[in-house]
Amino acid sequence: MCIFCKIAAHEIPSKIVYEDDKFIAFLDLSQTTKGHTLVVPKRHSKNIYELNEEDAREALVVVKKVALMLKKAYSPIGINIVNNNERPLPASKSSNSLHYRPPPFLYSPIILISK
Repeated sequence: MCIFCKIAAHEIPSKIVYEDDKFIAFLDLSQTTKGHTLVVPKRHSKNIYELNEEDAREALVVVKKVALMLKKAYSPIGINIVNNNERPLPASKSSNSLHYRPPPFLYSPIILISK
């Protein structure tokens, strides 16, 4: 079971900001950017290429809900949307993820991880 599945199953403690039957959103532990949040489908997928079609369609709806929550909580000046899959980052920081995140100042990021 991957780390995101363990978080979704509540086997690993996390600061959950949103949860429904198909998705969970939680604050990134590092909080290098205030409000840095990950939105994760509860159904495991290796990467965006293998993400279930239903989850793919519903993901942006959930991301929007979480973005509105973060906007209210942090009053950011914007949000960037970035997609990372396979090895988009240095190997030490690599993850298969669809990122919704801002530059590191005055923004509240959202990150959608495909597990």
